[in-house]
Amino acid sequence: MKQIILMGHVFFGVLCILSTVWLFVDVLNAREENLGRIRWMSRFVSLLMWLAFGIGGYWYVVHYKLDKAVILKGPWPFSHNFFMESKEHFVIPLLLLATYLPMTVSRNLAFDKDARRLTLWIAALVALLALFAEGNGAMIAMGVKVALQAQPH
Repeated sequence: MKQIILMGHVFFGVLCILSTVWLFVDVLNAREENLGRIRWMSRFVSLLMWLAFGIGGYWYVVHYKLDKAVILKGPWPFSHNFFMESKEHFVIPLLLLATYLPMTVSRNLAFDKDARRLTLWIAALVALLALFAEGNGAMIAMGVKVALQAQPH
């Protein structure tokens, strides 16, 4: 069950990245015709980020303690000391930015260049920070794998 929970976290995170890139491209081409889709996608991105955060938070509280102990005893303790510690700190601004997206698209982006520019910056930051989170997650997983492989059989 632990792996299914963790894969749900990754799934919603990756889907959030893809949806944010879609949103970014739609906002670049904002017209009256696609404003409804832009608004819908911004809410979808926010929902996906909250799902990834909630599932990841549950996994962290319930299951990460054992993985952390394995990582810290293995040859890659930096996968916790740097990658998990940094992920713990930048995920909150990422969540706030994703939550803010639906607010920025409430304006008519086809005509309001300032709102469109703000939305583009926020979407770009969400996509980049989420990619960074995915990379950190991969390094954490590798820290567990390397530690388990280094144990004497």
